[in-house]
Amino acid sequence: MDFELRVAREKLEREQRERKARAKAKLDREQRAKAEAARQREAIEAAQRDKRLDAARAQLEAERQKEESMLLGNGIVFSRTFEAVSFDGFGDKIKLPPSCFQELSDQGALDKGPMHFRLSMVNESVPSDSDADVQSGFRLTHSGVLEFTARDGSVELPPHVWDNLFSGVCLDVPLIKVRYVSLPKGTYAKLQPEGMGFSDIPNHKAVLETTLRRHATLSEGDIITVSYGELNYKLRVLQLKPASSVSVLETDIEVDVEGPDSASNNIGKDRVLTPLIMGKIEEGIVEKGECNYYKFIVEDAMRDKIASGQINIEIKLDADGNGDTNIYVSRHPMIFPTQHRHEWSSHEMGSKALIIRPKDLNLVAGTYSIGVFGFEGVTRYKISVAYKDNLKQKVGEHATVPSQVDVESVECRNCKHYISSRTILLHEAYCIRHNVLCQYNGCGVVLRKEEVANHIHCDKCGHAFQQEKLEKHMRVFHEPLHCPCGVILETEQMVEHQSLMCPLRLVTCRFCGDMVQAGAAAADARDRFRGLSEHESICGSRTAPCDSCGRSVMLKEMDLHVVAVHQKS
Repeated sequence: MDFELRVAREKLEREQRERKARAKAKLDREQRAKAEAARQREAIEAAQRDKRLDAARAQLEAERQKEESMLLGNGIVFSRTFEAVSFDGFGDKIKLPPSCFQELSDQGALDKGPMHFRLSMVNESVPSDSDADVQSGFRLTHSGVLEFTARDGSVELPPHVWDNLFSGVCLDVPLIKVRYVSLPKGTYAKLQPEGMGFSDIPNHKAVLETTLRRHATLSEGDIITVSYGELNYKLRVLQLKPASSVSVLETDIEVDVEGPDSASNNIGKDRVLTPLIMGKIEEGIVEKGECNYYKFIVEDAMRDKIASGQINIEIKLDADGNGDTNIYVSRHPMIFPTQHRHEWSSHEMGSKALIIRPKDLNLVAGTYSIGVFGFEGVTRYKISVAYKDNLKQKVGEHATVPSQVDVESVECRNCKHYISSRTILLHEAYCIRHNVLCQYNGCGVVLRKEEVANHIHCDKCGHAFQQEKLEKHMRVFHEPLHCPCGVILETEQMVEHQSLMCPLRLVTCRFCGDMVQAGAAAADARDRFRGLSEHESICGSRTAPCDSCGRSVMLKEMDLHVVAVHQKS
């Protein structure tokens, strides 16, 4: 009996413990469920709260950007992202889609004068806020607008803008943000060439002014490309006033050009004019097909002596080595003489001396350029320029014939020189035995008999030279040359053609000072009568105020206006 009661009691106690364990487990589950529900409820409330805060911040940021855009755009709000496409143009004016014209017109942007835009690369990893471009280090520049003809979703950039934004960057789809801004008129700009040679351009500030005329804006850090004929020079914008980005339209801006930074010079690639001092020797080395350039200055004080023939300008080149060179000389504004464009030249083999006689006696003083062209092999040389008195006979010049022949002189039957009658027999005996007169028509050079075989004349032009110079003469003077305008001529005719007649020749515009192609004849008959080229006819149509009366007069009519209205010569 006691055994059964004990078993029953143990069973009851076990059941009670199990019920308590189940009740406790149920209570724990309910508490955990309540805690999880509370956490979820708090997370949802926090997410909703963060969402409301983000929406509020986004609204505030949008309002701030709108206010900033209103301030930058002087009341005009325009900010769009486009795919960048390049096009072949000049200056910094871009092409926008037609839809932008309508959006800007609706806000009255056309009534506020020239439109300017800030262009910046889009960095997708940075939020598109107003300061992201600066903080992320991405490039930005400014531009004007050329026309509204671009494809929807794209903006067309000229080379100047493209290079300043994407130079050294390769992107599959280049994206830029275009924002309308209002820029102050510039009053001062400091530029620095990135290489040597820009200061060698005649009237280089006038050439720079012509380039800036194609721009609407300038930004610090931008690089401007200045073209002078076939040459391109890059200048970096160092400083601007009154802001870091300015408008250059309808304003007078003071421009300072600093010397190039020596750390950025690449003399091996730049064509540089090395200064020559009168009477001082410079050494150099030139390889086949290359050209070294020098410049020297003829002072105004020497003009009269050179024009009268009292002194000459002599360029002397002493060659050393197995190579050969040619010398080409020109007077500025032609700053880099070439094989086809020059005023004086020397093609003698080895060392050579070239006498410069100005073709226009009114244009003696000034700057001259020398090109030492490597014709064959590698040549080491010494070059110098000096004034030489013209009192002595120069090599290659004809001797002065006396006005009266001595009555006792007799003409030698062999060399045709006049010899004293007292020694004519002795002279003729020696002359006939050792000398021969060249029988080529117009030559008349007296040669030693051993030199006859080496003395030849060109079959085409009749020039006389030694046998070993025939190959160079034929290559230099008689190889057919192709002009870019389509004409095929020999060297001498090509030099004349490219200097005087070729429509593609470069001439200095008398109005803007830039080197431009001569082009066809001017369309206006009056301009053709004045001798204006096609470019000058158009460039001279710009107006400028008269210094005397202040009236706006076309540049090409200014001389006539001064004479007719103000009776000034």
